[in-house]
Amino acid sequence: MSAYIIRRVLQMIPTLFGVMLLVFVLYTLVGGDPSLILAGKHLTPDVLANIRAQLGLDQSLPMQFWGFVKQVLTLDFGTSWSTQQPVSDILKSRIGPSLTLTGAMLVVDLLIAVPLAALVAYFRGGLTDHIITIICTVGMSISSLVYIIAGQYFLAFQWGLFPVRGWGDSFWVNLLLYVPLPLLMGLMVSLGPDIRFYRSFFVEELSQDYVRTARAKGLSERSVMLKHVLRNAMIPVVTSVMMSLPYLMIGALVLESFFGIPGMGNEVIQAVNKSDFPVIKAITIYIAIATMAFNLLGDLVYKWIDPRVQLK
Repeated sequence: MSAYIIRRVLQMIPTLFGVMLLVFVLYTLVGGDPSLILAGKHLTPDVLANIRAQLGLDQSLPMQFWGFVKQVLTLDFGTSWSTQQPVSDILKSRIGPSLTLTGAMLVVDLLIAVPLAALVAYFRGGLTDHIITIICTVGMSISSLVYIIAGQYFLAFQWGLFPVRGWGDSFWVNLLLYVPLPLLMGLMVSLGPDIRFYRSFFVEELSQDYVRTARAKGLSERSVMLKHVLRNAMIPVVTSVMMSLPYLMIGALVLESFFGIPGMGNEVIQAVNKSDFPVIKAITIYIAIATMAFNLLGDLVYKWIDPRVQLK
């Protein structure tokens, strides 16, 4: 196990280097000259040269790339071009609200989607399966903007069950007061595809030979589902969850924008609109590192779920 972990960690080094090189090429060679954006209306040769010197753009490309490598190694991406605040401080203040919302969405979604997927797979072809499948299909056919606008108007504005929008300084106030409405709207969008997606895993496992063998031995359907099918079906579910975990960092862009949540989603939109490359590069690198880390964690979870899995 330890040898596998060390080998996977070593494999992350060239992968991260490739990500850094790709990001550098995209934002340095393709993204244009950021000094032209920062100079604004005061575009004179002296101002332009001064800005380029401050950003290190007057250096050679290898030196600029080495500067970017040092930023990644120290996780210090300098200051934001638009706000002149340290990028690390900006991300620290934004990651909390995003994880509060998206983390709650992930947990609640799993607690609802996995049992319902197992239920409809168990009653596949029956009335329960058809009803839930139709509800999921209808839910998937409606735009997320419709849910958000209708939810804000009826549940918040008309009936006063939730605040229309806002965010506070207390974690528990945010979780209990401001998160429930965007959480409900996010679940309306995500539950349909997730239930259908997870259902396919359970249905596939139910058709395997080991299920027929377990039934032939006299095991009840409940035992077959809980002791055999659930464990094997959870492996692709874990894969799906681990692939989505890194993107929890960038938050829910649409939900944060509509509900006034000061998270990473709002920050990403503002950084793109203002061509704030230090913030964009920092978020890109963090997501790349998180993706590699969660892929490794996913492999370890596979081993924990099914000890027969061999890590090579």
